[in-house]
Formats: sequence, structure tokens, C-alpha cells
Amino acid sequence: MGRSSVVESQADQGVLDLLVVGAGPTGIAIGAEARRAGMDFLLVDRGPLVANLLAFPTFMRFFTTRDLLEVGGIPFAVPDDKPDRRQAIAYYQSVARTFELPLAAHEEVIEIRREEAFFSVKSRTEDEERTRWTQAVALATGYFHNPQRLGVEGEDQPWVSYRYLEPYAHFGMRVVVVGGGNSAAETALDLWRNGAMVTLVHRGETLKPSIKYWLRPDAENRIEEGSIEAHFCSTVVGFGDHEVEIEGPEGRRRLPANAAYVLIGYTPEVDLMRRSGVVLDDESLLPECDLETCESNVPGLYLAGTLQAGRRTDKIFIENSRDHGAKIVSHIRNRQLAEI
Repeated sequence: MGRSSVVESQADQGVLDLLVVGAGPTGIAIGAEARRAGMDFLLVDRGPLVANLLAFPTFMRFFTTRDLLEVGGIPFAVPDDKPDRRQAIAYYQSVARTFELPLAAHEEVIEIRREEAFFSVKSRTEDEERTRWTQAVALATGYFHNPQRLGVEGEDQPWVSYRYLEPYAHFGMRVVVVGGGNSAAETALDLWRNGAMVTLVHRGETLKPSIKYWLRPDAENRIEEGSIEAHFCSTVVGFGDHEVEIEGPEGRRRLPANAAYVLIGYTPEVDLMRRSGVVLDDESLLPECDLETCESNVPGLYLAGTLQAGRRTDKIFIENSRDHGAKIVSHIRNRQLAEI
């Protein structure tokens, strides 16, 4: 199978009970419930297990307490009340091991088609394409793979990034951070504390109201004292030769920058849903979905995690979607029993 790293169920060449697209915390939670129910199932992800967590900032700490991050009934046994990224990765890996979740990693699902009583699910790796058959499909792909872009000239230059990992390469350098939410504020503070000269650009009049309560005074104080330069009511109109051109109350300005981080949020990935027949609102991207069962308008096709929230990616998190797995598996099992 080349680099696909496929570990599959014995009945893979037959018909699965459930195929889960996505192997993040939500996909793992669904898999744990499927294992408990004795289902024949498989998790498929275009990246590795918990790929979204691997792309988080290196030293990120969760706002959520450890008990609210638990899935599958497995205790999150760490001394810290609020775990960090490394602890979360280790925890979800341990859950996957405990339940022996079958995983097809580095394999992208490209088509889900309803074929009478079953679904055909086509996927591809670097080496090949393949088709599996399953009675039900659960989409748990999240949104972290799809950061929002500005749509301005020059944003694809290598010194412009849409993800932030760590500050160390920017010591003594000028860095522009675009955004006014938690990610932008935390990144600006982290860069400044590690020796970067930071400028924050945000289209709002102040930092967003959703800023964490302990983060706001730190960010606002650094801005007020001039440690972090800030341009509010300002938008980026382009990226030049290591310059960020902005437009604001003072007209157009060019900010010198060795690096820029655009951290303005994420958009759920809806193309696969739409191609699979799921109906979505064009404006909000909210899908047709029964919140009691997580089933979409396509019978047997379920939506889990942040996909249910459309553009409001700040409304659904691990802690308030952990029950999606139980809802999905229960509905599938009840339907199977009714057909006996």
C-alpha cells in the first residue's frame, strides 16, 4: 500500500458497518463507540492520526479542562488541569491503541456515493485509488485544514504563513500578525516574548470580544505600552517584497516584515459534503442535519463535530461534540435491528 499505512479490518473487502472520514478526536470518539458496539468499521484520514493537533502551536495549552477532552470513557490522566498539545496528542493516541481502532492513514476520501443499500467510498493515496463499501458513513473532517485567506496579491509568498508553530526563528526580526482573535493575540505575545518585533493588524476597532478573559489584559497592556504595535480598523490590501500593505484610518501604509502570520480563522470544508449530496445553506454553510442522530439529509450519511456548525466554527468543540459518536452508532444499530 505504499505510504498509506493502512491497518484494516478483516472484512475490508466486504461491506463495513461504518466508515469514518477523519481521525481527529471526533473520529476517534466515533471509533470507540463503534468498537463497543461490535461494529466492523474503519477510520480514513488524509493525514496521520490527530493531524489537526499536530498543526497546533508547539506549546499550545487547551482552554478546556482535561475531563472535558476525554473520549471513549478513557480518563485523561495528567496532573495539569488544562492539558497542552503534547499531552493531548499522547492521550488520543492511547485511546486509539486501547480500542485498537483500524486506521487508513495518509489516504484521502474523494468520493462518497449512495448505491442502493450501501455507500461506495473512493479514496486515494500517493500510489493508488481504491473503493470500499459500507452501510454508513460518518464525516468528521473538522475545519483546521482550511484556514481563511485574505484573497490579496502576494499572499502565497513563502514568508506569509497561515499557521503558527513557534517563535524561535523570528528572534530580532519584524513580524506582522493579521487578526484579532485568540490565535492572533497569543501568537503576537509569544513572538514578542521571544525577541521578535511584532505588529498586529486587525480590521476591528479592538481585539475580538471572544478573546479569552486572561489573555485580553495581557495583549491590551502590551499594545498600550507600545511593546506590540497595533493597527486597528485596518485591512491588508497586499503583500509586497517583505512588506505588508495596509489601509486604515491613516490611509495606506507599508509595514516592513521578515515574516507575516495571517490568523483570521477557518472555514469548514464542504466540497466533499456537497458532492455526497448533503444540502447546505449557501451563506452560513449549515448542513441539513438531525441534531438528535447526526444524520444528514442523505440517509446513512452522518455529520459529526464542527461540520454541524457551518461557518460558526467557534460553536462546536471537542467538549460539546463528544456525544456525536454515541448518537451516530446508536442510530445505525437501531436501524440495523429494525431491518432484521
